[in-house]
Amino acid sequence: MTTTRENHEKTEGSDGRKATRTFWLLGNRLTVLADHTETGGRYDLIEGRKAAGDQTPPHRHTRYDERLYVVDGELTVWVGKRKVVLHDGETFRIPAGTAHVVAATGEGITNGLVIASPSGFARLIQEAGTPDTGAAPPELTPADLERANSVAAKVGDEILGPPGALPEA
Repeated sequence: MTTTRENHEKTEGSDGRKATRTFWLLGNRLTVLADHTETGGRYDLIEGRKAAGDQTPPHRHTRYDERLYVVDGELTVWVGKRKVVLHDGETFRIPAGTAHVVAATGEGITNGLVIASPSGFARLIQEAGTPDTGAAPPELTPADLERANSVAAKVGDEILGPPGALPEA
């Protein structure tokens, strides 16, 4: 299942202007499909597109659970020393407080969904991410990492290492 950019990456704000809903965050392209304003704070629904080899830095969410669903492609999740490989139609829950890494380990682009419950992840994406303008992904800079760490602390997330590292047991 694929969706077009126009269907979900832009939304009309109360002032009638289009607001970006797709961002680059630490090398990951993420689209906010629903956030606290639409769900009463119960959850966030995020679409992620990851190129083969893209990987999150080791991190943990202290205030919300994360459920991953692979639409198409392959994701590998490291939770401590445990490694789980997910394919089309498979899901995996990461409880709050659990250190983890998520990587696209298949060929081509992996499309997936993330449900964060209660809300919190969308705020991190919207405040720390770089709006997707349709150009090439932006280079990750020290300022991006600093901004991500600052916003992560506000929403109760912790970045535990650099991209490419795996979580400690």
